[in-house]
Amino acid sequence: MLSYTDIEQAYQRIRHMVVKTPLLTSDRLNDKLGFRLFIKAEPLQRIGAFKFRGACNALLSLPEDAKNIIAFSSGNHAQAVALVSRLTGRHATIIMPEDAPTAKIDATRSYGAEVVLYDRYSESREAIGEALTKERGAILVKPYDDEAVICGQGTIGIEIADQIAEQGISPAALYCCAGGGGLIAGLSLAVHESHPALSIYSAEPENFDDIARSLEAGTICHNDPSSRSICDAIITPAPGNITFPIMQRHLAGGVSVSDDDCLRAMQSCWRHLKLVVEPGGAVAVASALALKGDESFAGKDVIAVASGGNVDDVMFERALQMKGAL
Repeated sequence: MLSYTDIEQAYQRIRHMVVKTPLLTSDRLNDKLGFRLFIKAEPLQRIGAFKFRGACNALLSLPEDAKNIIAFSSGNHAQAVALVSRLTGRHATIIMPEDAPTAKIDATRSYGAEVVLYDRYSESREAIGEALTKERGAILVKPYDDEAVICGQGTIGIEIADQIAEQGISPAALYCCAGGGGLIAGLSLAVHESHPALSIYSAEPENFDDIARSLEAGTICHNDPSSRSICDAIITPAPGNITFPIMQRHLAGGVSVSDDDCLRAMQSCWRHLKLVVEPGGAVAVASALALKGDESFAGKDVIAVASGGNVDDVMFERALQMKGAL
């Protein structure tokens, strides 16, 4: 079972490679909300997303002679594994859905990785990954259901705890996006070491609220394969087998938001913080913005994790044109 010590050791392993991203706030936005919102700005991380942390810890934990790496991802884990592989002298083969944002596919290739495309609705990335791993004698680095990856992502929680103390924040709640749960599992475990009473919520797109449903049911629930969302970064079939028990112990519950909510949140991040956020990366921010008018949060502090900023021009322009953003 993973512990805070495991995450602390991961931070010592990777801190020379990762960016300690800021915890940002906007007085103007806070005035509109009626509470203080602090946003952990992981779009400013290397490769533009938190996934660099997990890939870093996973690859730095491998033997030096492990030279062939396989990963599957819609984009951010792909870029992370590709870059860390290049930095550590390894070769990466990344399995990506053919409908992943072009910017993410191009970026992954730019880091020197071989990209294998597949149809996410008719093919299994797990099966493709298993076949390539055997064929090439490679090591598979999973996007979330991997202890080394979870510990790497959990280093965000160590930074948030430090920044809470540095900035005099007394958070009433923390919202974090969730797909398979690698980020929120590691983050919640780390944050609860120093703030055990803090309520932490998973934030998911509508129709992909498998974590919220799983927490309520007490067992892993799956998403409808026919569901669609613009939040490509966190579209997963179900919570991970490793991440779910951690989430059961540490999460207060889960919330979901619409694609339009995410687009408006992207616009608000740009308008008030000059921060570029992708749809999946804006889900937690959108969830926090939805608290506007909730008297139970009046005058309080709320934290939301903006997990990534790798967005195509067309999607970002669509966000900037949305009506009703704060």
